[in-house]
Amino acid sequence: MALRKGDRGVEVAQVRSRLAALGHLHNLDSVGLTEPETGGATEQTEALFDSDLEVAVRAFQQQRGLIADGIVGPATASSLADTVHQLGSRDMSYLVTRPMVGDDVVNFQQRLHELGFYTGNIDGAFGALTHDAATEYQRSSGLTPDGVAGPETLASLSNLSTLVTGGNLSSIVERERARNAGPQLTGKRIVLDPGPGGSERPVSIETPYGSTTDAEIVWQLTERLASLMTQAGVEVLWSRPETILPGDDERAEIANSFQADLMISLRLDRHSNPEANGVAAFYFGNSLGAVSMMGDALAGYIQREIVSRTGTRDCRTHGRSWPLLRRTKMPSVQLDLGYINNSQDMANLLDRDLREQIVDAIIVGVKRLYLLGEGDQKTGTFSVEDILSYEPNKK
Repeated sequence: MALRKGDRGVEVAQVRSRLAALGHLHNLDSVGLTEPETGGATEQTEALFDSDLEVAVRAFQQQRGLIADGIVGPATASSLADTVHQLGSRDMSYLVTRPMVGDDVVNFQQRLHELGFYTGNIDGAFGALTHDAATEYQRSSGLTPDGVAGPETLASLSNLSTLVTGGNLSSIVERERARNAGPQLTGKRIVLDPGPGGSERPVSIETPYGSTTDAEIVWQLTERLASLMTQAGVEVLWSRPETILPGDDERAEIANSFQADLMISLRLDRHSNPEANGVAAFYFGNSLGAVSMMGDALAGYIQREIVSRTGTRDCRTHGRSWPLLRRTKMPSVQLDLGYINNSQDMANLLDRDLREQIVDAIIVGVKRLYLLGEGDQKTGTFSVEDILSYEPNKK
C-alpha cells in the first residue's frame, strides 16, 4: 500500500529514518515521532507523513529517476530499500530464486563494467550475468572463482580503483549488436507491451461513437503497430494477452524470455490537472550514471517523429529506473502517448489519421535506430511505404 501525506505509522517512521540518513530530510524538528508517557524508547506508531517528508520523498524520487509525486509507492519503496546496503556491508552472491538488489550491487557492477568484465545494464540486481562477470574477474585476478563478492574480491577491486578507469562498455556492446543485426527490420524480434500497467483499472472515455477505455485505445494502437511491423518482416511478440495485466516486473521477465532485440511499451498518462498534455518517451537511465545508449537513441528517434508528424506537445525523453526499463536485457522504451484527462490529447488519440501517424512514427523510429545514421532522412519525411518497399521478404 502506498504511503502519502497525512499517513501515520511504523512504515512512515522507517521512510523518515531512511531519508534522514540519506540527507534528504533536514528538518529534525519534524521527525514525526512521539515520546511515550512512561519514558524509554521513542514510539514510532504515530510517525507522521507531513509536508517536510513529502518534499524529501520528491527530492529522493528526482535523484533516483522516479516519478516525483511525493508518494511512497512500490517503485519508491524498492529504491529506498536499495539504499540500505553499501559496498562492503555484506557478501553478495547469485540467488536464483530471489536475486540480491541494492546500491552495493550497483557499485560492484560499475567497477566490473569499467574493467571490461560486465557488459549488461547496471541495474542493481545480482543476476547470472553479474555472477559470471565476478567469476571471470576472480579467475583473472588469481582469486577463488566462486562468483561471491566477499571481502577479498572487494579489496582486490578497491586496489585497482586508482589504476583503471573505464568508459561505457555496455553502450559499445549495444551499438555493435545493432550494427551486426543490420539495417533491415526483417528478422528483428520486437516485444510490444500494451498498457495500462499493474493493477490499474481501465478508465472509461466518452466519444461521439460511444464509450471506450484507455486500455482499448492502447490495445488498438498496439494491434495496428503489430500489423505494420509484421508487414515489414518483424517477428512481433506480445508481453501479455488482452485480458491479463501482469506487473512491470513480469512483463520484463516475459520480454527477456523471448530474447528479443527491442521492447516497446505503449501507455497513456493521467494527471489531476486537465491541462497536462503531450507525449513523452522513457529509456533506462539512473542517477548513478547507468544508461542504455540504444534505448536513449530509440526513445529520441520515436519522440521526434511523433512530435513532427502530429504536432503534439513535446514532453521530451527521460532516463528512468522503472522496473520495465531496468530489468529488460534488451534496449527498451516506454511511450506515454498522451493524457487521458486532457480533451485535446484524447481527441488526437481518437482520430484515426493521427493514430496512424503515431504508429508510422514508431516504425520509422525503429528503422532509424538500425540505420545507425547511414542513409537516414530528415525527421518527419521517412514514409512507412519507403521502409516496406526496401525490406526483403516482407509479409
